[in-house]
Amino acid sequence: MSDTPFGFGLPPEEPDDGDEGKKKDQQSGGGQGPANPFGFGGLPGAGGFGGGPGGPGADNPFAAMFGSLNPNDLGAAFQQLGQMLSYEGGPVNWDMAKQIARQTVSQGSPDGTKDTSVGPAERRAVEEAVRLADLWLDDATSLPSGAGSAVAWSRAEWVEATLPAWKELVDPVAERVGTAMGDVLPEEMQAMAGPLIGMMRSMGGAMFGTQIGQAVGVLAGEVVGSSDIGLPLGPAGKAALLPVNIETFGKDLSVPQEEVRLYLALREAAHQRLFAHVPWLRSHLFGAVDGYARGIKVDTAKLEDVVGQFDPQNPEQLQEALQQGMFQPEDTPEQKAALARLETALALVEGWVDAVVHAAAKPRLGSADALRETLRRRRASGGPAEQTFATLIGLELRPRRLRDASRLWASLTDARGVDGRDALWHHPDMLPTATDLDDPDGFVHREQIDFSELDKMLGEAANKPDLRKKDEGEGKSKGDDAG
Repeated sequence: MSDTPFGFGLPPEEPDDGDEGKKKDQQSGGGQGPANPFGFGGLPGAGGFGGGPGGPGADNPFAAMFGSLNPNDLGAAFQQLGQMLSYEGGPVNWDMAKQIARQTVSQGSPDGTKDTSVGPAERRAVEEAVRLADLWLDDATSLPSGAGSAVAWSRAEWVEATLPAWKELVDPVAERVGTAMGDVLPEEMQAMAGPLIGMMRSMGGAMFGTQIGQAVGVLAGEVVGSSDIGLPLGPAGKAALLPVNIETFGKDLSVPQEEVRLYLALREAAHQRLFAHVPWLRSHLFGAVDGYARGIKVDTAKLEDVVGQFDPQNPEQLQEALQQGMFQPEDTPEQKAALARLETALALVEGWVDAVVHAAAKPRLGSADALRETLRRRRASGGPAEQTFATLIGLELRPRRLRDASRLWASLTDARGVDGRDALWHHPDMLPTATDLDDPDGFVHREQIDFSELDKMLGEAANKPDLRKKDEGEGKSKGDDAG
């Protein structure tokens, strides 16, 4: 395992765990990893036109949309192709992404479980779990409840609810590809090649939409709530859990299902508190993602080859180019700074949630330690959630510094109390840095600036009468007397 936090950064020449890492990457469908943000081998619905290993679509993404292309499917296939070529929207065809995600969800997850509608009993169980979780969290944090409501989602409902957030995360990278498609031709040829460029951009938007739809559909089969990856993907104020995935998650843990649900409700409710009462946090995280994504460069040489050989009758060329990996992080100080901001912010969010949930659950749940370790290992091993995020925006969300951040927040609680710990969220400049994660004790015991005297002086000044107005009043009175 690499020491690089979250697995972000420049792609190594060799996987961190050597040949085993290569095998694991090939098996997981991760493709090129962070250097291949849109390579999706091995996803459901991704095999050859005729089927084979990995199911229909692994070698040809159109199989995910067109099926096996037997004669009965040809009409639908050409209709879908027409929709792809006529698309004139943004860098990603999000209508197609939604359609593909729903189709992927309907096929079921790799473990064989199918999506089901959430029944009244499951909804009540989720509502009760979130309500109890909020009560427990009152003792563990000074931030008040951030969940105005608790909802139980099916996988399909999770897809619908989170697509707006994915759009915000993915569009910056996709926009770079769309721009690069027009820039690779000489300026004097761009006007002549206008229809071709337009067709390529339409196809590019469809390709991104197809791959993102597949990715989000796969992710819907494993997430247990709206904040699994440390980012607020769902609507604000809604604590959401997925009963079918919670049941799968707890199946082999030898822990009562009620305790599993309650522990996951604690995590969801803690995320909701943080994002609801730290108003700058969401934009800070999404801005860091955007800043990093905009530092990714497109391999224009590879794209020029694609443009020069582009055949409208063979639109799979664009897909193949994307799968070969056209994206590379810029090795610049600005890009490294954006990376550091993002990985540190995510570590602090997840570390705070981990510490607060443990403080709330430990005295009340006998399985608290086991569930905590299971979730840590799940995140550290890099499941589909991390692979999906790496595929979509070129980053891996593998919080290898989660334990460091959690220890820092726990130490802050011991040294400064719950209120003193949570007060650090008042402004991003007050938060620990990446260096502080290396030396948590130094940060915890660093002498804090005492603002009490300054506050006292400012308060006294604010309560004093305005002397200038008083002087002006006295001058006016004297003038009137003289007159």
